[in-house]
Amino acid sequence: QVELVESGGGLVRPGGSLRLSCSGSGRTLATAAMGWFRQVPGKEREFVASTPWTGASTYYSDAVKGRFTISREHAATVVYLQMNDLKPEDTAVYYCAAGGFAASFTNPRHWGQGTQVTVSS
Repeated sequence: QVELVESGGGLVRPGGSLRLSCSGSGRTLATAAMGWFRQVPGKEREFVASTPWTGASTYYSDAVKGRFTISREHAATVVYLQMNDLKPEDTAVYYCAAGGFAASFTNPRHWGQGTQVTVSS
């Protein structure tokens, strides 16, 4: 059984930075793609970033490309999301996810409970 626990969310001013962490457990996690989604109330959950189990490649949505960085050591069960130059529209609950393919991270099997990120002055 895979368990994912996010941490690092909070309140930050526009232009600021936050680093989210996702710590996972479970026998299959070391060889699973991992990534992040976010969701605003009343809207669908949207893809943010993903990386394969090797951590050798990364994928981003256009909305965060150039500002966010996902990282993961080879076969590690911890993944990070460094978020820089945050904007009010980045405000959302951020979810860690695992499973499927990093290059097409559309329906991962496993989900964390989410962590709130609020960008406001």
